[in-house]
Amino acid sequence: MKKSSKGFSLIELLIVVAIILIIAAIAIPNLLRSRIAANQASAVGSLRTLNTAEITYSSTYNQGFTLTLGYLAPMPSAGNPVSTAAGLIDSVLSGGTPAAMSSNKSGYTFTYSPGPTDTTGHVNMYYFNASPINSSTGTNYYYTDESGVIRQNSTTVAQSTDSPIAG
Repeated sequence: MKKSSKGFSLIELLIVVAIILIIAAIAIPNLLRSRIAANQASAVGSLRTLNTAEITYSSTYNQGFTLTLGYLAPMPSAGNPVSTAAGLIDSVLSGGTPAAMSSNKSGYTFTYSPGPTDTTGHVNMYYFNASPINSSTGTNYYYTDESGVIRQNSTTVAQSTDSPIAG
């Protein structure tokens, strides 16, 4: 009796599908962890950018730090930068409007908190918090202020008393 074998049997196809599913089960958690690590690195980089922008704003306009996060944004139309649209960061990180106090970027929410104004109307202190939007976008919370030191907390919103990040 001669058996003609054209194609794959059902068992062979099921074995191949099972192998693919096992490989996917191993690879997907690693992919998610690498995405979280990339978001966290982006959050730290964004905080460095925000610190640099605040220092640049303060030295350029001689008015202290900004009253809102949106003051660091680019001009809405072509023109020279002004103190309420300094053009020091992109519109995504600045929140998009001059009155913005928070923004979302790369799975994190950045919140700006200016200190009180002094007798001349200048803001001499500020801090930023970076919080993950959800647990699949990041696991660490970050804090930075006018000192430029970036601090992290793995369980709750970071504060000035938390440990600085290494590097």
